[in-house]
Amino acid sequence: MSTGFFWDERCFWHGGGNYAGMLPVGGLVQPMTNGGLPEAPESKRRLKNLMDVTGLSNDLTLSSAPNATREDLLRVHPASYLDTFKETSDEGGGELGRRTPFGPGGYELATLSAGLSVAALQAVLRGDLRNSYALSRPPGHHCLPDYPNGFCLLNNLGIAIQSARANGLADRIVVLDWDVHHGNGTEAVFYDDPNVFTISIHQDRNYPMDTGDFADRGTGAGLGANLNIPLPPGVGHVGYMAVMDQIVALQIRAFKPDVIIVACGYDAAAIDPLGRMLATAETFRDLTRKTMELADELCDGRLMMSHEGGYSEVYVPFCGHHVLAEMAGSTIQAPDPFAEVFPLRQPSAAFDAFVQTQLDQMREAF
Repeated sequence: MSTGFFWDERCFWHGGGNYAGMLPVGGLVQPMTNGGLPEAPESKRRLKNLMDVTGLSNDLTLSSAPNATREDLLRVHPASYLDTFKETSDEGGGELGRRTPFGPGGYELATLSAGLSVAALQAVLRGDLRNSYALSRPPGHHCLPDYPNGFCLLNNLGIAIQSARANGLADRIVVLDWDVHHGNGTEAVFYDDPNVFTISIHQDRNYPMDTGDFADRGTGAGLGANLNIPLPPGVGHVGYMAVMDQIVALQIRAFKPDVIIVACGYDAAAIDPLGRMLATAETFRDLTRKTMELADELCDGRLMMSHEGGYSEVYVPFCGHHVLAEMAGSTIQAPDPFAEVFPLRQPSAAFDAFVQTQLDQMREAF
């Protein structure tokens, strides 16, 4: 079986609105020549371009997918939100939440993005693919059932998971989110669900600034099925590997999932305007390798990834290429152009020890 890559050129056409970086234009905030939010199409388009140029695309099974159906959406989002979103989209676009602008046809583009994740997950669960990757845009992990925020208009993974469960394809599911920002939307969708274990590794107090605490472990029947791992800025490669080995792997093994899903953001990279975590392309490759090993051990290799954040148009393509080459077992590589620089920017041994102390405290709390 091969590695699937689900993408659609139309997802790159989602519009960002009248912003200058993270700020709405107006008052003393001047428009920018390139316009829009940091969540722009080029980082993802350039990933696909890099795969085509190196030949990695030839080692993958590429396809688009149908839009997520209204039935799919209603398992996560209330009809009132979907109706307002569709009406606003049909009237030319607007903004319903926080930093989630969209233009004409934005509703259809968001349902297409969700549909890529739905198809990518079901192809793995049905045994058609060994593993899969959805190049979803707009992203989804910040979207609450009735409130879009953080560039996310629909909760892509929540929709994909609930569709798979409704079709009897999986029961116990792990969502591992290594985007630099807390996966508050996915957490909210499954906060009381004991069969979906949501894990978020994120920069502490980045976005949202009032969510993502280690103490937030779920509620009701879902108590213990949510895990937040907030990390200080600058953790770097060593810190991420320690988190995987000492906390994440142990918790996933204890949960015994049917499938592992990764909310795959690249904004923890050392070159990113919205994160300060100093991860490298090699970090993302090693995170992928360790996650694949867990999937092989626990759930017959069933692994699906959905693209979330990552805002460096230069560096995201190399990080994504490292991940996809690892997933596919491909010998085709795109060498990290910053590989000689990043070792000099990694944390000192003293800072690694400080991070280790925090991880020890988290482990002791279980």
